[in-house]
Amino acid sequence: MSKCPYHDPFAEKRTKGPILETEFDGDPVAMILGLKDVRKAARDWKTFSSDAPFRVPIPREENLRSVRQFPIESDPPEHTEYRKIVEPAFNRPNEPEYQARMTGLIQEMISETTSCQSVEAVSEFALPLQSRALTYLLGVPESEAQTWIKWGVHVLRDGDGPTKGKEMEHYCKEAFKRSSRWEENNFFSLLNEATFRGRLLTDDEKLGFANLAFAGGRDTVINTVCLILAHFAHHPDDLERLRKEPELVNCAGEEFVRFATPLTHIGRKCPADTEVHGAKVKADQLISLCWASANFDDTVFDKPTEIRLDRKPNPHVAFGNGAHTCLGAPHARLIIRTLLTQLTELVSSITFLSGQPKIEKTVDYERVNSFESLQLRLNLK
Repeated sequence: MSKCPYHDPFAEKRTKGPILETEFDGDPVAMILGLKDVRKAARDWKTFSSDAPFRVPIPREENLRSVRQFPIESDPPEHTEYRKIVEPAFNRPNEPEYQARMTGLIQEMISETTSCQSVEAVSEFALPLQSRALTYLLGVPESEAQTWIKWGVHVLRDGDGPTKGKEMEHYCKEAFKRSSRWEENNFFSLLNEATFRGRLLTDDEKLGFANLAFAGGRDTVINTVCLILAHFAHHPDDLERLRKEPELVNCAGEEFVRFATPLTHIGRKCPADTEVHGAKVKADQLISLCWASANFDDTVFDKPTEIRLDRKPNPHVAFGNGAHTCLGAPHARLIIRTLLTQLTELVSSITFLSGQPKIEKTVDYERVNSFESLQLRLNLK
């Protein structure tokens, strides 16, 4: 296995033009590749709409969930109003008390890991970390994470493809009923009490918010955490540099997110016939905003296939761009920054033992996207 488990499958394709004409779910899709073009399209919601239930994620998800996800599958002004409903919960990572809890969680998990001969970083570290941290964001008892961990890396599908969404949706419906037992202003009680344009949210709207909360930032955080651990195992000098230059933590966090770009791309629907950089896109067909290509655009990023802890500026779009910038970005950033800091304070080195890369395959590209499994040993200072 190579020391860098990621690569840029779109490099040659960008030299041939601004889009890649490909297909998903049997339909043609024009993937926009360059950073500037992706950013421009992400902000043009009238031409490239998110009002496409079950089709914003690619591949589409009609067979994986029963409801539209809010607010991601809506356009302004509805999107803006829906987003404001849950922003109080998603802004919690900016609070000092929340940040202190995250530090305590990651200190505890690293200490537990270093007491073992080895750890399977995907299932025994990154998945529990993401799940336990999510209880803080949603304001529910940390014991709830034990149920979420059982769902695995992806809450809607497993390795064989069958949906797991029904199990998650059943849990959410019960959580709305149980929410009065949990702390004040938890995510579920917030939605129970929320109004939209003078009425209470419908059950489907509440479930759509919950669906996104569990599915949207799950494998993305897990993949990025595993990338960080594997990188330091293969590049101990970078761990040592961050230890000596802690002021680089924020820059390094953004660079790891850029390099990982755990969500390859996202769909947008064209409400009317549209020409996208020479490609004819019919009304109701999708285009793709390819974050993974944009973040390796060498007209913007110098040597983009290298991880540079001090890369600045770093105008990546791993958290999206425009009105639909990721709601969970503050939470994900906090996890990453805290992990980097605690690794430098508690860990002397990381030993790579074995790993199986996670490969995303389509008709036109193959992308290594984190790990199916990753065996490491974290050595205490």
